[in-house]
Amino acid sequence: MELTFVSIIDYIGTFAFAISGIRLASEKNFDLFGAFIVGMATACGGGTLRDIMLGMNPFWMTQWVYLAITGFAILLYIPFHKFINKIGTTMFLFDSIGLALFTVVGFQKTMDAGFPFWTANIMGVMTGAAGGVIRDILINEEPLIFRRDIYALACVVGGIVYTVVLLLGLSTITAQIACAVSVIVMRVGAITYHWQLPILNED
Repeated sequence: MELTFVSIIDYIGTFAFAISGIRLASEKNFDLFGAFIVGMATACGGGTLRDIMLGMNPFWMTQWVYLAITGFAILLYIPFHKFINKIGTTMFLFDSIGLALFTVVGFQKTMDAGFPFWTANIMGVMTGAAGGVIRDILINEEPLIFRRDIYALACVVGGIVYTVVLLLGLSTITAQIACAVSVIVMRVGAITYHWQLPILNED
């Protein structure tokens, strides 16, 4: 199992999303198995949809490490759940990190497969945001992506930044870092300054 910069951020993103899913599952009083399923779906759901659409085998079906990371996340959460739950920004922090890193992974994997920039951007959004949608459905919550809160749009901005940096002739790692930072900045800015999209209604 060769470690690359993309694989490292993929593992970190997997852990971050798994924790966010497990934490929400615990708030709904799920048992350990249920919490594991929610954590796994949050961490791997978006990437699974991406790989299917790109004509690939879903990554976690050939690499056991993603199951192990989710298992480690729930084992870590059990003794420290009170501490984690007391920190109000924990969910937001882990979710934002996972969103940013998965956007990078989805974009880069699509580019490596030979698809154009616009497809990579869409797959980046899917990798980052779709797992959260699956998580929210499993715990019977309205998906965050459909609310006014800036979420999937942050992935779109990250993908645009990724593309611009590459077009400027800078390195791939620079583009990946810039993409991740821009997604996190968008999420933090949206929460801090209450950035929201207009509501579509019948009035």
